[in-house]
Amino acid sequence: ASMSPDATKPSHWCSVAYWEHRTRVGRLYAVYDQAVSIFYDLPQGSGFCLGQLNLEQRSESVRRTRSKIGFGILLSKEPDGVWAYNRGEHPIFVNSPTLDAPGGRALVVRKVPPGYSIKVFDFERSGLLQHGPEPDAADGPYDPNSVRISFAKGWGPCYSRQFITSCPCWLEILLNNHR
Repeated sequence: ASMSPDATKPSHWCSVAYWEHRTRVGRLYAVYDQAVSIFYDLPQGSGFCLGQLNLEQRSESVRRTRSKIGFGILLSKEPDGVWAYNRGEHPIFVNSPTLDAPGGRALVVRKVPPGYSIKVFDFERSGLLQHGPEPDAADGPYDPNSVRISFAKGWGPCYSRQFITSCPCWLEILLNNHR
């Protein structure tokens, strides 16, 4: 029996959405390789180039923040989870269900300085969370298999921006391996 071309194609382990405030810009970017660079300008290498995504109207705060993305992040799938390495010159801010304290009701947003990395999603911990109650998510639908990363601007209880949709430039990482 012959196999269809799609049958041999490996499945993507995540999709990346780029947002400017409440507006998704461009299509979902499917990631098949174990690691992907997400950056602003083409000279930074191969991967997901945010500078190529066009939008008719951009606010000044979005333009300023986009200019700070630079080398961006390296997102990699490792045996223990998903890691983000901040390759830029400005901090990134990260939130995921596996960063929150078990049973915690407060939103946990971690600041990651330039040159540092963080495990943004823990596979083992995610499996334990699948059976628990859904936390209160005041800033939109709750997805236990997603990670949100904002460039240069933080959000949450410690910031003037309470919700990620108030951040000028951010990513939503939708993980497929636990769906």
